[in-house]
Amino acid sequence: MTASGDCIRAHMKVYGIVQGVFFRSSMKSKAYELGVVGWVMNRPDGSVEAVVEGPKEAVEEIVKWAHRGPPAAVVERVEVKWLPCKGDLKDFRIRYEW
Repeated sequence: MTASGDCIRAHMKVYGIVQGVFFRSSMKSKAYELGVVGWVMNRPDGSVEAVVEGPKEAVEEIVKWAHRGPPAAVVERVEVKWLPCKGDLKDFRIRYEW
């Protein structure tokens, strides 16, 4: 990662038709492509939750991607909380526990 001043964290909740459409695996691929770390998981309410951390431009790009998602997704809205980097994430993974 770059200098801490360039690092940012986004905590997202994505609503719509976002489960069963390869949202998580597509986000993981996009995260690897952009070089960001974090996690993504399905929520019991049908939404997808994610935390992404890395260079500001890359995190902004994955947030922009989340507003579209993969081809089969129908994203209705994305709630984003911008946070400072914590540096506690080492890779990007799909989480299965709530």
